[in-house]
Amino acid sequence: MSSPQPNRSQLAKMIDHTLLKPEATVAQVRALVDEAAGLGVLAVCVSPSMLPLRAPGLVTATVVGFPSGAHHSLVKAAEARLAVDSGAQEVDMVIDLGAAVSGDYGAVLADILTVREAVPAPTVLKVIIESAALLASDRGEEAVVECCAAAERAGADFVKTSTGFHPAGGAGVAAVSLMARTVDGRLGVKASGGIRTAEFALELVAAGATRLGLSGTRTVLDGLPA
Repeated sequence: MSSPQPNRSQLAKMIDHTLLKPEATVAQVRALVDEAAGLGVLAVCVSPSMLPLRAPGLVTATVVGFPSGAHHSLVKAAEARLAVDSGAQEVDMVIDLGAAVSGDYGAVLADILTVREAVPAPTVLKVIIESAALLASDRGEEAVVECCAAAERAGADFVKTSTGFHPAGGAGVAAVSLMARTVDGRLGVKASGGIRTAEFALELVAAGATRLGLSGTRTVLDGLPA
């Protein structure tokens, strides 16, 4: 039997209200926080340069190695540590995508481990695998499964579909379903990138997403019953 669809307030508590545009201003981030509080979401996700962030009642999340993931692991680790020292409670890191598409999953594991060691629990670590790009690569589903497995072995808390900046695309139902089957409830699954309607958000939740990264949060929530 399928689980009932979440209502507006239930879905809000699964949302990271996000502003990661490189041209975002401090004033826009403050407006994001105010909007997030009014919408009743769980978290706000902002660029690390916006930390520390005053966001009472909200979880503060940030990104590391963003958006390419093509940063040295020690740089990602230092960025993560600085972010946590500046008040971030959750860190969304981008994997070494080149290692993943070439099948070097040991390098993917080492990259995630380096960040995890820099920001141990209780910091929540989400691992962005760029699922659309992996599925479009020669390794396809294998790469998604292996990267999720690496995230789990490294002690991450979530696997996440996308940065929202890769030309291959953002979240997809098939990718979320595959990721959810792979981690099988042991890790959370965050869907992000291109989620613009309530219908699509609910499809992703039904496929196994336990967290959503949204920039158009109000539009999505307005499409749901109270």
